[in-house]
Amino acid sequence: MKIGLLSDTHAYLDDQILRLLSDRDEIWHAGDFGTAEVSERLSAVAPLRGVYGNIDGQDIRQLHPKVQRFEVSGLDVLMTHIGGYPGRYHPDVRDLIKMHPPRLYITGHSHILKVMTDKKLNNLLHINPGAAGRHGFHKMRTMVRFNVEEGRVLDLQVIELGKRA
Repeated sequence: MKIGLLSDTHAYLDDQILRLLSDRDEIWHAGDFGTAEVSERLSAVAPLRGVYGNIDGQDIRQLHPKVQRFEVSGLDVLMTHIGGYPGRYHPDVRDLIKMHPPRLYITGHSHILKVMTDKKLNNLLHINPGAAGRHGFHKMRTMVRFNVEEGRVLDLQVIELGKRA
């Protein structure tokens, strides 16, 4: 299963992003879509799983939940927009993660690209794809692509999309 992961588009979605996602089996968006049009355009490329972010209005909140937990190719995934990092999980998900840790935990919000493991929780993999949009303080727009096979994340690629401004 080929996955394209992005976050914090803030209503900005360029053709480069759509091209990079065109060969993906699924697209995952970790919140702050900005507009329902972004969700619609991504859904036209591949099946979309997403969560709403703090800037998203009711239109997005009706399309996407705050937290998603799902399984893909044997991989248990938990995704939310504001969720913290290993060792510093947000209170909204802390108990869920500690009581039943997923194998992959995805967040957005910070606009900071991070890929790290939580060694205390059976090497839970955490990915924040950074921000693909132009709004925010980040300097480089980023997204992530990877494959999922037999419950494992493989061939992870960090993609720089160009400078924010």
